[in-house]
Amino acid sequence: MALSSRWLEPEWLDELAPSDPRAERSRRDLRRINSIMGNARIIARHLGQASRIADLGGGDGSLLQGRNLEITNVDRIHGLDVFEFLQHPGKPLDAIVANLFLHHLDADSLRRLFALAAVRAPLFIACEPRRSVPALWASRLVGVIGCNDVTRHDAVISVRAGFAGKELSALWPADGGWSLIEKAAPPFSHVFVARRDGIV
Repeated sequence: MALSSRWLEPEWLDELAPSDPRAERSRRDLRRINSIMGNARIIARHLGQASRIADLGGGDGSLLQGRNLEITNVDRIHGLDVFEFLQHPGKPLDAIVANLFLHHLDADSLRRLFALAAVRAPLFIACEPRRSVPALWASRLVGVIGCNDVTRHDAVISVRAGFAGKELSALWPADGGWSLIEKAAPPFSHVFVARRDGIV
């Protein structure tokens, strides 16, 4: 069951310095949560033959580690702004991925990001929090697996700002030539894939 409309609030991790011990601990927590949610496997399943990847908001870059990929980690931790990166032509990309990042953005910012991403790469994959009652319930229990105060706070905020139904598909550029997938991915993820027609 989906919750009501999205509710965006600041997350503590975004306001802490990258070197803050609480932030470092929270990023370790997120690696554990990603493993439980299976987000790396979900994204890898949709990558196909793509090898040159931009990871938006990739944090510490651990999500796709160990895979034979050329990854550009676009994150404020590394001094890279997502919109500046997408606006400036660079090396060719096979895919752009976003993991637990899009829920930070409002609808207007998502439309802008999608419009830029559709020009930069023929494949876009996002794995986000599912905005649902079970996910909200689970987000309130992350302390059970040892998550710190930052992660406990942000987990609930993330679910409330997450996605349901076809909310992301409605924001993707409506110029044709794209095949879109948007669906729930158990246990608590929401997946969006935009693939330019003819791309394997």
